[in-house]
Amino acid sequence: MNTPRADLIRCQPDEMPAPGLLLGLSLQIVTLSIAGVILIPTIVMRAGGASGSYLVWAVFTTVVICGVATILHALRAGRIGSGFLVVMGPTSAFIAVCVDALEAGGPPLLATLVTVSALVPLLLAVQLPLFQRMLTPAVSATVLMLIPATVMPAVFSLLNDVPDDVPGMAAPLSAVTVLFVITAVALKASGGLRLWGPMAGVVAGTAVAAAFGIYDTGSIIEARWFGYPSNEWVGFNLEFGEAFWSLLPAFLLVAAIASVRTVSSAIAIQRVSWRRPRAVDFRAVQGAVTVDGLGNLLAGFAGTTPNAATTVGASITELTGVAARSVGVAAGVIFVVFAFLPKFLAVILAIPGPVVAAYLGILLALIFIVGMKVASQDGIDPRRGLIIGVSFWIGIGFQYGLIFPAWSAEFGGGFMRNGITTGGIAAILMTMFLELTKPPRSRIETLFGNAALPETKPFLEKFIAQNGLDKATAERLESACEETLLALLNQGGGTGEKPRYLRLAVYREAMEAVLEFTVAAQDDNIQDWLSLIAENPGPATDDRQISLRLLHHVSSSVHHRQFHGTDIVTVRVAASSSRTDPKQ
Repeated sequence: MNTPRADLIRCQPDEMPAPGLLLGLSLQIVTLSIAGVILIPTIVMRAGGASGSYLVWAVFTTVVICGVATILHALRAGRIGSGFLVVMGPTSAFIAVCVDALEAGGPPLLATLVTVSALVPLLLAVQLPLFQRMLTPAVSATVLMLIPATVMPAVFSLLNDVPDDVPGMAAPLSAVTVLFVITAVALKASGGLRLWGPMAGVVAGTAVAAAFGIYDTGSIIEARWFGYPSNEWVGFNLEFGEAFWSLLPAFLLVAAIASVRTVSSAIAIQRVSWRRPRAVDFRAVQGAVTVDGLGNLLAGFAGTTPNAATTVGASITELTGVAARSVGVAAGVIFVVFAFLPKFLAVILAIPGPVVAAYLGILLALIFIVGMKVASQDGIDPRRGLIIGVSFWIGIGFQYGLIFPAWSAEFGGGFMRNGITTGGIAAILMTMFLELTKPPRSRIETLFGNAALPETKPFLEKFIAQNGLDKATAERLESACEETLLALLNQGGGTGEKPRYLRLAVYREAMEAVLEFTVAAQDDNIQDWLSLIAENPGPATDDRQISLRLLHHVSSSVHHRQFHGTDIVTVRVAASSSRTDPKQ
């Protein structure tokens, strides 16, 4: 049975595209990303007063590190990497604090602070199950929607980035050409032609720009074919003086927000990479955040700006239908190669601003749509809608200096002026408030195995009596608990040398009773199996399918979040409108 995305996805992550397509798409990604990769360290080093030679060193190492991190993402070795097309790049959230570090202590202080702040994503990756209540779809959706909303003004400013002496129609015609070609190909083309829409649009727009004389060929001619800068690394500042301690909180907080962005990007790429929708694999998310930490460790050792996962991969996948992880490997290799080829870098950097702006505008629009999809994946109830809406406008307000501009400019070195930071913090705080004010949970912990089934029965009966649930709801709740445990046990979760434990929590939320199972990691995702059962309601063929079909029947929703070493399954059971008095 085809799903709506089945006709849109040409290559899933585990499929290999043709060699020509592989090379072409990876070149597109690098060509259209490298300007941003170079821009942020350039801004930081110039604003922070670094020397020209150190600027060249910082740009070179940033490009190499982004390439290496992009490869790690795609390969997914053990707990490192996501296994998806995730492109790394410097993040604008670090600009203000990195400039402050350079001004306060030069490159050594910057290197020290970046290295220390890299511990934040590494810790978050290991402990992500503990933070899963805060990093909800509402938080991820808010961050994803804020990315284009905060970056778009800077992108639009590139529309006028042309010399003063060129004809007035040069910029508009160049940008419109890009927009027309990409959207026309995406909307009307099919098959292999659709995959080349982004590159065709950029080439066509650049040709129009060249006809007006705004393509800078002089810098290309002057650039060397091959080269690399001298080693400018100056070591760490290990004095840990006043400047270090005053800037450390801001670095740690921005690193946490950048990690939330990486979580959002890792979720976004999973949402658009499969023909048949799948539950988010949080082990891949953990791997993405780990790469963030490792990449920032490398950035700290090199004395350059930190990186984070970008949303380029999700945009390209949404536009072309190719999600193959091999494209990420090839793109990472090309990043590294380009770092040693100044001539090719010059060719890319010479692409006029209006062309870049039109292309980025399309990608950012697609990211906004992906954010909307993440927000609505389980429906938008009033609480989730309020969190997303309020957080989004808080982010917009701080980004454009509309909310307490004087205070936000001074607090923490001005990091509150970043809309992704403030909007993300607002969404996390509201989510935490919602979690802390939920009704108390009843909990039981027991050895995970067949013996867990009889132990949970009196536990549930006590909860049912305390909450006055009617007979029909009680039967559904007990059945949901039993079938979930059977489904988990049928995966082999109760076997093995090391004993495994089950932690079961149950609580009331509005008109639902909620069961939350925390167990050792499993191989299959129950949520995905239930989706298959819903699409193919044929007769059950084994005991496992019988359990899953019964669970599908008695529950209102099932969410299975898989982490390294931990699985969390949340089952919701609708309560009947009638309710008995527990005292009777």
